[in-house]
Amino acid sequence: MNREYDRKADILLEQIERADAVCVGAAAGMSVATGYDMAYHSDKHFKKYFGEFEKKYGFQGSFNGYYYPYPTSEERWAFLATSIHASLELPDGPAYENLFELLKGKNYFVVTTNQDTLFSRRFPEERVSTIQGDFRWLQCVRPCHDELFESKSMIEEMYANIKDCRIPTELIPHCPKCGRELEPWVRGYTFLQGRKYKEEYEKWNHFLMENKHKKILFLELGVGRMTPMFIQQPFWNMTCSLPQAYYITINPKDALLPKELERKGTAIKEDIAVVLEKTVKKIWCKE
Repeated sequence: MNREYDRKADILLEQIERADAVCVGAAAGMSVATGYDMAYHSDKHFKKYFGEFEKKYGFQGSFNGYYYPYPTSEERWAFLATSIHASLELPDGPAYENLFELLKGKNYFVVTTNQDTLFSRRFPEERVSTIQGDFRWLQCVRPCHDELFESKSMIEEMYANIKDCRIPTELIPHCPKCGRELEPWVRGYTFLQGRKYKEEYEKWNHFLMENKHKKILFLELGVGRMTPMFIQQPFWNMTCSLPQAYYITINPKDALLPKELERKGTAIKEDIAVVLEKTVKKIWCKE
């Protein structure tokens, strides 16, 4: 096992070092690699933040909590406030730290479908595109206008006043223009694809346009089968079409490499956190 991790770490380090540009695409598996698996499992973090919700509503995993038919807005916002509070409070962890170390001094960019804000802890905003929304923002549920509202102060007040899995009615956030409820700015039926959304894609596109003729590494971390169209499929298409591109996917479950990319890519079906840690240690050994 250790030899296999070492071999895969060698491949990753070699490709990072040869690349003129690195485009990282990260999805839910990246946060799972850090130890946060509460979206789909009743792990220790889920127990800590959502234990009372589990007792009252019976769901195990916060993902199910988002789609639970709460009888009142007060109950729904108690869950949302807890979820966003957890996202804003939890540290980014070793996987993010090691990725940052690997990219230090490199020409890089990160595109992520994660809404948990973990990349914002360590990576500069100008180097990250959150293309599926971000829990740091709220929007009108309608939406009646193209404006986002910072969520932190509203969320923390709600969280501090939760009793019996409910918030006080007066703390339910409303749109200042139409009076309807606000909603987390994350992918869903009412997701606002306005100015902020376009800016996130523009940042990513600018990086790609500047570096498409260089030796560019597309590094995919933790992309599963739920939404491959946002990161994985664009990475495959660009690796295939750009002459100096190379593709690496790291995923303990869904490390897929199309036949067309066998000479331009590597699939590493291993633990993301371990591969990143091993690769960083190889850099230290060289210094």
